[in-house]
Amino acid sequence: MFNALLTQLKELFAWSDIKRPWHLAVLAAVCVGVPVLIGAALDQFAVATLSSLGAMVILYLPKTRTAHRMVTLAMCSFGFMICFSIGSLSSFNHYVAALALGLLSFGSIVITRYYRLPPPGSFFFILVSALAIYLPFDLGRWSSNIGMVALGGMLSCFLAFFYSLMTGANDLPVTKIETDPRVNAIILEAALVAFFIAFSYFIAVIFELENALWVPISCAAILQGATYRMIWHRNIHRIVGTALGMGVAYSLFSFQPNYWVLALSMIFFQFVVELLIVKNYGAAVIFITPLTVIMAEITSANISTEVLLEHRLVDISIGSAIGILGGTIFHRTSLLKHIESRMNTRSSLSGRKPS
Repeated sequence: MFNALLTQLKELFAWSDIKRPWHLAVLAAVCVGVPVLIGAALDQFAVATLSSLGAMVILYLPKTRTAHRMVTLAMCSFGFMICFSIGSLSSFNHYVAALALGLLSFGSIVITRYYRLPPPGSFFFILVSALAIYLPFDLGRWSSNIGMVALGGMLSCFLAFFYSLMTGANDLPVTKIETDPRVNAIILEAALVAFFIAFSYFIAVIFELENALWVPISCAAILQGATYRMIWHRNIHRIVGTALGMGVAYSLFSFQPNYWVLALSMIFFQFVVELLIVKNYGAAVIFITPLTVIMAEITSANISTEVLLEHRLVDISIGSAIGILGGTIFHRTSLLKHIESRMNTRSSLSGRKPS
């Protein structure tokens, strides 16, 4: 038992050998940083963070030829806009927002899984949806907010095009587009994950948590694990990494930074995250936390670092616990496999003839 525990600890602190080009991290940092630098200059930082949110589509840049990269980023940008649009419209009521979050999560998971979109997969579509329902309902600013998200996506597409030309993307082999034929399995997994994401937000609303959006975001992050062990590792990484990251955020906000400092901090955090995310998820979360705090909490009139620290840790813990529950059902029971088997015998969605 001691050896098993030691092995688990080693896996938690393991440092992956996967390498990511430093210039890709620079590209991501520039895409996220340019809008907030402009926002700092124009004293419109809160609005500019919406463009930075849209610019995060750069994280879906595939290792393919330029044409395929552009199509992929354009479609992901469109997906971001849909998630943000519907999420914003549903924010007038918490229960409607929970339903919308579940439906948007379901749709994004099905599409990204079916088209085998590599990590981060559906996560940022869910993140965009959650942030949209967190914003105050305001039809007067609805279209302009969507436009800001779209501008961020356009910026990433523009910079990704020149980045692809500079790095010789057209010399890469032709990409064969493949889809996952296990449609029934994808639908069942998406339904389960979407249910727990919506349920986690519902729980946050019921208990009147201060920042309800971090509960479903944490739940979604935990459920991204491909195996039950990965889910547990992500749970520990996220809670510990968030605690350390909130210390970083606390230190940053305690100095009452101006918009320029916040913009430069976002650039630095995004750069470090892109270098660390392939090495160790827990280490990356330390810098993801202050980055997301800046993007989400800057819209508040007053930022209390003590409240941010306390409430965010509570929200993360609750969301992670619900994510663990969903992961247990998915990975530790045969419920979904049993349902999938019955679905396969009644339909040809997965390429099988009905019996």
